[in-house]
Amino acid sequence: MKTKAPVLAGLLSLAARTGKADPTWPAPIDHMEEIVYQLQGFKGSLFNDIITPCNNEAAGPGRITASEWLRVGFHDMSPHNRFFSGGTDGLDASLQFELNNGENTGPGHKTTLEFFANYLSSRSSMADLIAAGVYASVRSCGGPVIPLRLGRKDATRAGGGGVPQPQNSAFTFRSQFDRMGFTQTEMIQLVACGHTLGSVHSTEFPQIVPAEIGHIPFDSSRAGFDNKVVTEYVARNTTNPLVSKAAADAGRNSDFKVFNSDGNATINTLTDPTVFSNTCRTVLQKMIDVVPAGVTLTDPIAPYAVKPVDMQLTLNSDGTFSLTGYIRVRTTALPADSIKNVVLTWKDRNGGNSCGSSVTCSTTATLQGVSAGFDDTFGFFPIQATIPASSGISSFTLALNLNDGSSQSYDNNGNSYPMSDAVVLQKPQSCLLQGSGALTVSALVRNDLVDLPVNLLVSYLVPRNTADGNPVPALTESTIPMAKGDCVGQYTFYSASFTIPGGLSHNARISVAAGSNANAYTDAFNKASDLSGTCGTFTGGTTCSDVTTSSVITSTTSVPPSSSTSVPATTTSSSSSTGSPTPAVKPTVGGYVFVSCWTEGSGVRALTGAAYAYDEMTLESCMANCTGFDYWGTEYGRECYCGNSLAASSTEAAVEECNMVCGGDPTEFCGAGNRLELYSTTATRTSTATSTATATATSGPAIKPTVGAYTRVGCQTEATAGRALSAKEVFANDDMTLESCAAYCEGFTYFGAEYGRECYCGNNLNAGSVPAPDSECNMLCAGDALEYCGAGNRLELYRLSTVSLSTTEVVTSTTSTTSASATATLSRNPIVSPYSFVGCWTEGTGVRALSAKTYASGTDMTLESCAAFCAGYKYFGTEYSAECYCGNTLDASSSEAPSVDECSMTCSGNPLQYCGGPNRLELYETDTVSNPGGGGGGGETPGQPTQPETVEGGWTFYKCMTEANGARALDAKTWADDTMTLEGCASFCEDYEYFGAEYGRECYCGNSFAEGAVEAPASECSMPCAGDGEQLCGNGNRLSVYSKTA
Repeated sequence: MKTKAPVLAGLLSLAARTGKADPTWPAPIDHMEEIVYQLQGFKGSLFNDIITPCNNEAAGPGRITASEWLRVGFHDMSPHNRFFSGGTDGLDASLQFELNNGENTGPGHKTTLEFFANYLSSRSSMADLIAAGVYASVRSCGGPVIPLRLGRKDATRAGGGGVPQPQNSAFTFRSQFDRMGFTQTEMIQLVACGHTLGSVHSTEFPQIVPAEIGHIPFDSSRAGFDNKVVTEYVARNTTNPLVSKAAADAGRNSDFKVFNSDGNATINTLTDPTVFSNTCRTVLQKMIDVVPAGVTLTDPIAPYAVKPVDMQLTLNSDGTFSLTGYIRVRTTALPADSIKNVVLTWKDRNGGNSCGSSVTCSTTATLQGVSAGFDDTFGFFPIQATIPASSGISSFTLALNLNDGSSQSYDNNGNSYPMSDAVVLQKPQSCLLQGSGALTVSALVRNDLVDLPVNLLVSYLVPRNTADGNPVPALTESTIPMAKGDCVGQYTFYSASFTIPGGLSHNARISVAAGSNANAYTDAFNKASDLSGTCGTFTGGTTCSDVTTSSVITSTTSVPPSSSTSVPATTTSSSSSTGSPTPAVKPTVGGYVFVSCWTEGSGVRALTGAAYAYDEMTLESCMANCTGFDYWGTEYGRECYCGNSLAASSTEAAVEECNMVCGGDPTEFCGAGNRLELYSTTATRTSTATSTATATATSGPAIKPTVGAYTRVGCQTEATAGRALSAKEVFANDDMTLESCAAYCEGFTYFGAEYGRECYCGNNLNAGSVPAPDSECNMLCAGDALEYCGAGNRLELYRLSTVSLSTTEVVTSTTSTTSASATATLSRNPIVSPYSFVGCWTEGTGVRALSAKTYASGTDMTLESCAAFCAGYKYFGTEYSAECYCGNTLDASSSEAPSVDECSMTCSGNPLQYCGGPNRLELYETDTVSNPGGGGGGGETPGQPTQPETVEGGWTFYKCMTEANGARALDAKTWADDTMTLEGCASFCEDYEYFGAEYGRECYCGNSFAEGAVEAPASECSMPCAGDGEQLCGNGNRLSVYSKTA
């Protein structure tokens, strides 16, 4: 017995990952659980494909996709306002409506949302997918496991804005994070954890990163989730562009402002790797758990130990049901090869043991496939049982038998696993033409339920095609009454047809319901792409008869068990018969020839023209489905894909890896998991995006020695400080071929293809570009998988055959020796009348050194304007390039800084003056004091922001107003911009009765105020406008409101 202990321990640990039992199946989390944990291999969701490995740059060169995913989570959460009733905005997918508001720059937000949209459904909200993206991006890069809770709801419009921007002051950052619900310490932690991945790009931040450099990483390991962003900052050898002098000069050194906002106290605690990891786990979970009021999240999810997947009934012509599907077993702690089998035992419709010809109501399954996630592995055991339709099925239990003789039973937490036979989707008699979206669905309804209304429910995605470029399609649902048909035994056929609009029918989910609301009997959430392109005809059957069901058996379920998350794989019987046919590769099928076994793309299908799936798959039927396409391929024994080109990341595999027989013909091979049995047409290609060569059984990608008038030079690096070829604007296209690149660069000496889809031209190679090994140019052309088109930072380089290469063609860099003729230089100002320079001083310990009066201007701060603002006070000081502080006394904990050089930031309004530094005051003092109490001010001065009584266009100041209860006070129209002025907001709201400016950079319009918006003291609207430091634009949760009718 002792030999069984280790295996039993592993078995018991199946449900011990979080110390909890599995959820009671089916559960609302099931679909997301499979997306998040069941990533690669058999029935893998591929959710991590474009972030694994961590240095994957699917969004383009230099853009670490995982870092884009992480920042999408932060940007989506950032508009949260905890000061409203319970909190508004938060992680709610409103980012899809906010891509053009000026706060969410760069392509990463859109490309990330486009990828997540492939997984959007009624059981996987975009908001939950964004949260899952944070978990996945961190884990893919070696970071901690972020606990993931579900249940977020998607917004239907833009949020209020308020994403922190690098030009903000430390005070503004603290205010913004406080609004989101984060303390100053958590703000520092969150920024450090968020900036351990990726780079800052010149396209979005040209003031920080020069265009010729392109991007600068936050630390030396931009593709690893570690604490180098912290340790390099503390050691003062950081290259973080948001700490650099260039950023400081531009007032955009936001990481420095944040990290140093508490005198580096918090950032120093994160130098320990374990502390950093644990801290990030906590603060990132808090970030993704920030949700609007009224949203209730689940407990953190974990993978099931044992889970039924894709369980489905199908009526056969002989009056029996086929029960198919899989039992997925978590094999993380229990090796798959230690499991002998899984036994499923069912109860009939009335809870009894009526099994027809079977001795017992059970079936045995052995391992067929495996899949894996970041931290877990799974084994799949295919179920295939024959059940008499006359007795049906109501539930089942499971037994896991191990090779050492031990076993464990699973009964769904004492409930048994429900399997209703009340409503059955008949997939063989249903079909979908994905091109047109034409859908026909047939279903069976048990005869005791035929008096109920029967409806087809189709959930599908429709591209928005809106002016704001929202990349997330609208999730739409249609209900279609089903027509009653023939009675077969104890069931009656129902059917309905519907055309799925939007061109995304392959993402649709179909459900059949008898009855309505909570009392409905359903077969729900079935993938439309599982259906064949042709509806089969039901033959045979038995005489129509009544059904008797026991009153003690519940036959409805609120979450139907026929939930599916990926295209089901073929199932095979565990028994074999003698004389079985031997499968073989078919060299030709109709007008197509066998190419090879071929992989799917990275995160994409190799063939995307059309897709079909059904259990009777053959090579011939797939070819018929794909008539008119250049390529087709079969996969998983039952799937068929068509297309005119192969994805660039798809590659040839060993023929032996395509080893699954076709479901409809055991003499043929139909690919395997992630493997296509690929065929190519022998006719003239229908698309110039594909090769014109005739594919053979051994054809594959190869280096092309010549392309038209060009001869291959080799694989070449980019230049040291930019592109190797820069004479013409880059051409990028998803149909890229060497031929199309050569045509684009006609007349130039060189052309080069890079990253599978980019094309560059030039007459010479820029400095630093050198030959690289051919093996490093390994990406296939997006438009022709038989050609190579460079790789990341690698050019597949060609030059005109009539031009010879010489070393003089390489451009060398030059350094200008010209000096500026201007005599003005950056220097300290000893006198700013009537003030004299005292020195560089620190802030107080947890308090301001000068606390009587303050204002900030990101564009107009000068020593003179601050002195005027502080007229009458003994001291004034400038800080962080843009902040001004006044007072008659210095806090006792403030002291002179060790060096005047610590006040090294230039003034936002005069680059020839110093305006302090992070946590450092450029301090001035006078003996002329007219405000001895430290309160009040010296009257309006040129540098003091005010609330104008009128604004051009007929506007009059109305009031300082609060926001409404759980909503915006003015919600008709909104705009946010770093150049905000009252005049700009007035112009934006010209068609409305009121406009209000908030938080320095936000503008809201409306004709009336929402309930709960009330007048606030005018002094609370004290934040200068981002685009005009002499005007006031509200404050956090405060609107400076103007009216046309006041």
